[in-house]
Amino acid sequence: MPQRKCQKAKAISLLSVLAFFLCMTFVQMTLVRADSGNETQYQQILQPVQNVYDFVKYAVTIIAGLLLIFAGYTFITSGNDPKKKEEAKNMVMYVIIGLAIIWAAPLIVKLILGT
Repeated sequence: MPQRKCQKAKAISLLSVLAFFLCMTFVQMTLVRADSGNETQYQQILQPVQNVYDFVKYAVTIIAGLLLIFAGYTFITSGNDPKKKEEAKNMVMYVIIGLAIIWAAPLIVKLILGT
Protein backbone atom coordinates (compact mmCIF):
# COMPACT_ATOMS: atom_id res chain seq x y z
CA MET A 1 0.00 0.00 0.00
CA PRO A 2 2.77 2.57 0.82
CA GLN A 3 4.41 1.72 -2.52
CA ARG A 4 1.19 2.66 -4.31
CA LYS A 5 1.00 6.03 -2.48
CA CYS A 6 4.63 6.75 -3.37
CA GLN A 7 3.96 6.02 -7.04
CA LYS A 8 0.89 8.26 -7.01
CA ALA A 9 2.87 11.08 -5.42
CA LYS A 10 5.61 10.73 -8.04
CA ALA A 11 3.05 10.73 -10.85
CA ILE A 12 1.29 13.80 -9.46
CA SER A 13 4.54 15.73 -9.05
CA LEU A 14 5.68 14.79 -12.55
CA LEU A 15 2.32 15.82 -14.01
CA SER A 16 2.49 19.13 -12.13
CA VAL A 17 5.90 19.94 -13.57
CA LEU A 18 4.80 18.95 -17.06
CA ALA A 19 1.62 21.02 -16.78
CA PHE A 20 3.65 24.05 -15.68
CA PHE A 21 6.07 23.55 -18.55
CA LEU A 22 3.24 23.22 -21.07
CA CYS A 23 1.54 26.36 -19.72
CA MET A 24 4.76 28.33 -20.05
CA THR A 25 5.23 27.00 -23.59
CA PHE A 26 1.67 27.93 -24.54
CA VAL A 27 2.03 31.43 -23.09
CA GLN A 28 5.31 31.98 -24.91
CA MET A 29 3.86 30.71 -28.20
CA THR A 30 0.80 32.93 -27.83
CA LEU A 31 2.92 35.97 -27.07
CA VAL A 32 5.26 35.30 -29.97
CA ARG A 33 2.27 35.07 -32.33
CA ALA A 34 0.79 38.26 -30.86
CA ASP A 35 4.06 40.14 -31.33
CA SER A 36 3.75 42.11 -34.54
CA GLY A 37 6.95 44.07 -34.29
CA ASN A 38 5.98 46.12 -31.23
CA GLU A 39 8.67 44.99 -28.78
CA THR A 40 7.59 47.23 -25.89
CA GLN A 41 4.02 45.90 -25.97
CA TYR A 42 5.37 42.36 -26.08
CA GLN A 43 7.55 43.02 -23.02
CA GLN A 44 4.62 44.59 -21.14
CA ILE A 45 2.52 41.48 -21.74
CA LEU A 46 5.35 39.11 -20.90
CA GLN A 47 6.52 40.84 -17.70
CA PRO A 48 3.70 39.59 -15.36
CA VAL A 49 4.16 36.05 -16.66
CA GLN A 50 7.90 36.30 -16.07
CA ASN A 51 7.31 37.63 -12.55
CA VAL A 52 5.08 34.67 -11.69
CA TYR A 53 7.58 32.23 -13.18
CA ASP A 54 10.44 33.79 -11.21
CA PHE A 55 8.44 33.60 -7.97
CA VAL A 56 7.55 29.95 -8.56
CA LYS A 57 11.13 29.11 -9.55
CA TYR A 58 12.63 30.59 -6.38
CA ALA A 59 9.90 29.20 -4.11
CA VAL A 60 10.41 25.72 -5.55
CA THR A 61 14.17 26.08 -5.12
CA ILE A 62 13.74 26.87 -1.41
CA ILE A 63 11.34 23.94 -0.96
CA ALA A 64 13.75 21.69 -2.84
CA GLY A 65 16.57 22.71 -0.51
CA LEU A 66 14.43 21.77 2.49
CA LEU A 67 13.55 18.45 0.85
CA LEU A 68 17.23 17.74 0.24
CA ILE A 69 17.95 18.38 3.92
CA PHE A 70 15.08 16.06 4.86
CA ALA A 71 16.35 13.37 2.47
CA GLY A 72 19.83 13.64 3.96
CA TYR A 73 18.41 13.36 7.46
CA THR A 74 16.36 10.33 6.42
CA PHE A 75 19.43 8.71 4.86
CA ILE A 76 21.59 9.32 7.92
CA THR A 77 18.99 8.09 10.41
CA SER A 78 17.95 5.05 8.36
CA GLY A 79 20.51 2.84 10.06
CA ASN A 80 20.56 -0.59 8.43
CA ASP A 81 17.16 -0.24 6.74
CA PRO A 82 17.87 -0.48 2.99
CA LYS A 83 14.31 0.56 2.12
CA LYS A 84 14.65 3.94 3.87
CA LYS A 85 18.06 4.49 2.29
CA GLU A 86 16.62 3.79 -1.15
CA GLU A 87 13.70 6.15 -0.51
CA ALA A 88 16.11 8.91 0.52
CA LYS A 89 18.24 8.37 -2.61
CA ASN A 90 15.15 8.46 -4.81
CA MET A 91 13.96 11.65 -3.12
CA VAL A 92 17.27 13.35 -3.85
CA MET A 93 17.15 12.18 -7.46
CA TYR A 94 13.59 13.45 -8.01
CA VAL A 95 14.33 16.79 -6.36
CA ILE A 96 17.37 17.34 -8.58
CA ILE A 97 15.42 16.36 -11.71
CA GLY A 98 12.60 18.72 -10.74
CA LEU A 99 15.02 21.59 -10.15
CA ALA A 100 16.72 20.97 -13.48
CA ILE A 101 13.36 21.08 -15.28
CA ILE A 102 12.21 24.25 -13.51
CA TRP A 103 15.47 26.11 -14.11
CA ALA A 104 15.85 24.88 -17.71
CA ALA A 105 12.24 25.58 -18.76
CA PRO A 106 12.95 29.01 -20.33
CA LEU A 107 15.88 27.59 -22.28
CA ILE A 108 13.77 24.67 -23.50
CA VAL A 109 10.94 27.02 -24.55
CA LYS A 110 13.39 29.23 -26.45
CA LEU A 111 14.88 26.14 -28.10
CA ILE A 112 11.44 24.89 -29.17
CA LEU A 113 10.28 28.27 -30.44
CA GLY A 114 13.60 29.15 -32.02
CA THR A 115 13.59 32.69 -30.63
